[in-house]
Order: sequence, then structure tokens, then C-alpha cells
Amino acid sequence: MNPNGKRISIIIVVWNARAYVLECLETLFSYAHGLPLEVIAVDNDSKDGAPEAIAERFQQVRLIRNGQNLGFAKANNIGIRASTGEYLCLVNSDVSFVEDCLSPMVDFMEANPGIGIVGPQMLVPPAKDVARSTMRFPTIWNTLTRYMGMDVLLPNSKLSGALLNSDFDHRATRDVEVLNGWFWMIRRSALSTVGLLDEQFFMYGEDVDWCQRFHKAGQRVVFFAGAKALHYGGASAAGSPLFFSVEKERANLQLFRKHYGGLSAAVFWAISLCGNFVRALGFGVICLFRPTVRKQAGPKFQRSIACLRWLIRNAV
Repeated sequence: MNPNGKRISIIIVVWNARAYVLECLETLFSYAHGLPLEVIAVDNDSKDGAPEAIAERFQQVRLIRNGQNLGFAKANNIGIRASTGEYLCLVNSDVSFVEDCLSPMVDFMEANPGIGIVGPQMLVPPAKDVARSTMRFPTIWNTLTRYMGMDVLLPNSKLSGALLNSDFDHRATRDVEVLNGWFWMIRRSALSTVGLLDEQFFMYGEDVDWCQRFHKAGQRVVFFAGAKALHYGGASAAGSPLFFSVEKERANLQLFRKHYGGLSAAVFWAISLCGNFVRALGFGVICLFRPTVRKQAGPKFQRSIACLRWLIRNAV
């Protein structure tokens, strides 16, 4: 049991992820038994029976049903406004709890009052390996090197910029620039200066934007290796891969425009256009001449084409 007796609000946004969210809630209540919790599920108009299943199986969960898909940021803000906890946990619906990770996270934040937001270690199936869950702030350089694959070829080189923190093994606690938005614990008092999630970001980019605002407000952003959870990844995006690929491009363009200005956004647009063109060309050639891997390369080709079309229509 949490010895500090702090009330924790768990907020889970759901969109067509019935099986995942049921596992998330089942494992949450299994490991967090006795903790002073409130759990809020915000459903974005799921059509797979997720809200009905939550209402039937977990009466202790407060269920908020939106009449349409409002996006990740706006739905989380709805949950935050409805919550009462001193500590807020924004947890993806495709997270599965493998231990009581909440108590050590609260204890860590209690011992470090300068921390505004913390994220646990992310495990991925099937072997529950430790995976990347942080990144650096995007810049023109590290975005370019990411498209060129330099961060993979030279993971420990400062030259690559390591946008995805490829030089960090995620096995030690440390301050980071960005905690990716799969599982956050936030100190509610920090939100008085940081504010809520920016609702212009529909599905992606809100994590980078929020972490930048935490830093600017003088709040520490910390990866905490003393707690862990399992993340399946892509539960909602799996049903609409083209749409969500385009949303990533849109979010990145919004980020550059918001934090770096119009010129940087234009340069990012050009980099992304060239990068997606090269990817489409490469995957197209693979589909033509290597039929044995066409099943894997085909969807990647389609996603690159969808992104190219969107970028051309939305030229900066």
C-alpha cells in the first residue's frame, strides 16, 4: 500500500481497443489493490464494444463517453478536469501492469519535489525486453539524420543527434528531454504553470510539446527505472495505419511551427517530403522485385505514399 496515502488518478483514453483496455484495467486492479485510486476511462466513441465492456466489468471505473473521436490530447484533458488526485497517471489503453509500479513512482516524486512528470521503464512483448520510451527534442539536424538512418548506423555518435535516444539503454534513472506519451505520472500542482495538453495535437506530438513546456516551467522531466509496465503499442493505430501515419507528419509540422517558427516548419516539410519519397521509392522497388517480402514492404509503401500526398496538399 502507498505509505504516503496520496490519492492517485488514473486516466485511460480508449478508442477501439476493447481487449487491450480490459487487460489494462484487470492488471491495474490486480497490482494496485489497496492503493487510494480513482480510475477514469475516457472513451472516444469506440465501435468495438469497449465502453460497454468497461461499464459491465469494472463498475468502480468512472466512464466518460465522448460522442466522437476527440483525439488523445483533448480526451486526456477531459479526464484530467474530471479527476481529483494529487498525482495524475495518463496511461495508454494498451498498457498491461506487471507489478505495483504506482507506489514507487509516487514515493520517488515525493522524495524529489522538483520533478513535474515521470515515466516508468517500458517493457515490450513477447520477451518483456526493455524498450525505448524517451527521446530528444526534435531539431532540423536530428530530424534529418533520423530520416537518413544515421542514428541507427551511429547510435553513440554526437553527429547523429540521436533523436530517439539511441545512446541511452533505459536501464538507469535520469532526467530526459521527452518522455513519450504511453505512461506518465504528473504532479497536479505542476499543471498550474505548465497547463493542460495542447488540443491542437490530435494523436501525436502532444508528448513532445508538453515536455517542452514542463522544462520551460522549471519542472524536471525524469525517466524512472525503478518502476515498469508492459506496452503492447499501436492498439488504436493498428486499425487505421494510413490515417495515423499522416497524423504523425501533421503533428511534427505543428511542433516545428509552434516551437521553432515558420522557417523551421518549412525546412521540416522539405525533409519529410524527401524522406517519404525515398522510402516510397525503396519500398516500391522491394515490392516489385522481392515478392517474398512484399507483404511486409507493401503497407510501408502505402504509408509513405499517403504521407507524400498529405505533404504535397499541405505545402508550407
